[in-house]
Formats: sequence, C-alpha cells, structure tokens
Amino acid sequence: MNIVVCIKQVPDSAQIRVHPVTNTIMRQGVPTIINPYDLFALEEALRLRDRYGGEITVLAMGPPMAKQALEKALAHGADRAVLLSDRRFAGSDTLATSFAISRAIANLGLRRAPEIVLTGKQTIDGDTAQVGPGIARRLDLQQLTYVTKIVSVDLRAREITVERRSEGGTQTLKSRLPCLISVLEGGNVIRRGSVADALRAARTQIESWRAADAGIVEIAKCGLSGSPTVVKRVFAPTPRAERAIQIGAIGNESGRLADEVIASIFEHQPALEASIQPNGLT
Repeated sequence: MNIVVCIKQVPDSAQIRVHPVTNTIMRQGVPTIINPYDLFALEEALRLRDRYGGEITVLAMGPPMAKQALEKALAHGADRAVLLSDRRFAGSDTLATSFAISRAIANLGLRRAPEIVLTGKQTIDGDTAQVGPGIARRLDLQQLTYVTKIVSVDLRAREITVERRSEGGTQTLKSRLPCLISVLEGGNVIRRGSVADALRAARTQIESWRAADAGIVEIAKCGLSGSPTVVKRVFAPTPRAERAIQIGAIGNESGRLADEVIASIFEHQPALEASIQPNGLT
C-alpha cells in the first residue's frame, strides 16, 4: 500500500504573540512543532502499514526549516520525506496551498499512485480545515473527513471502511480507493519511534522540491498571485475585565444549588426573568 501523509510545521500556539503596533503574529523566537492534528494522521498511516504493509511518504510545504518536522516524522517511522519549498509559494492561502500540494502528490504518483492520502483535520495556525478537502477535489479523490478510525482496507476490492464523527454520533462509511482522509483527534496517540527509526532518520536524505520538481507549471496559481484571501487584521482579543462569579458552595443540595443559580441569573439578567413570567409568555 502506498500512503502519503501531509504535515505542516507550525509555531507553537501556546507561545504565539501579536505585535501591539503592527497587529501581526510575531514568529521570531517562537518554537515550531508538527501540527498536532497531523500526528494523528501519521499514526493512522503507521497502523495501516503495520496491518497491510507498504510505504509511507511524508510531504510538507514550507521554508527550508520545515525539514525539522520531516525529520521528526521519519523518526516516528515514516519511510520517505519530501519538502515542497520555493519562494514562489510564499503567501499561499488555502487555495494556493492545496493546488501546490496536489501537484506534488500527483508527481509522487508517477512512480506509484497512492491508495490513501492522510491529513490532519486542520492546522492550529489557520483552523480552516480547507486544505485536505481542496487536495481531494483537485486530485478527484474520494473524500472522508473527521475520521476517528480506519476499520479496514480491502486492497483487492479497492474499498475502505472508516468511522467518522458527525453531529448525530458516529457514522460507519465504506468508500472506494483511492481516497483522502482527514483524521480527527482522539482516535490514537502517536507512537514513540524506535532507536532504529531515529538512526535511519538521521541518515535519510530529505528530498527538497522546487515548483518545477513537483511538476508545477501554472506558477500564477501559487503564492500570493494564486491566493484570493486577504487578511485585513490580526489581533489579540481584549482580556475580560469582569471576573467569574461563584454561585453556591460545594456540598450544597442539588435543588438548593439550582435555585441559587436561577436567582443569580435573574439578578444579572432582569429582562430575562420578566420575559419568562406567565404574563410575559407568547
């Protein structure tokens, strides 16, 4: 089985700051990590390889420093790593990003087309969840989103069965291969790579592709020229001045506590109390 996992190196969101004057994200001095959701996708790929065999290629798009994320993915057990890096990709929004990555995956498929492409459900620096579906649309792949578990794969019948989370609960879906799967959090935990994997990662040469290497001819669809999205302003939310109000005390009877909660709500929202009185009902 040929599996491609798309990952992204992102700034650690716990340490991101916004410049007070320019209202832009200050990335200097902020450590970078593999997008946490992508680690769920990588572990799912490793589990598939354990069950069915095959090769895992990890693909990232970003500046040269993104090689660090690929090195970590190799240390977790991936077989091959490719970095898509070109100055002409700078400023890409989700539309331009999905275009460039889809072309790179198509180029990877010249040797052997992937049966499954895996992504995290979204990235923590954008939270749009648009790149995975965008790749699927451009490559004409079956699209399975918010997947929590891959139940089985039938390579002979070219079918896959997954569980995905929905508003009403959990759905079990059967679909055709090839497909793209965006993986939800909580379904697995990334394994600790072995010593052999760490040594192999240190020796493995990460392939670095520019636009031409990925077979990208339509450069106008990349970078800023291919990105219709415009970010007008980035700002940190204003801290709330009021403090949380403690209602009741631990150990109070449930009925008494409920009365205290209702009384406190009516105290702060007098219009609400008037609207639900019998003479106020409509």
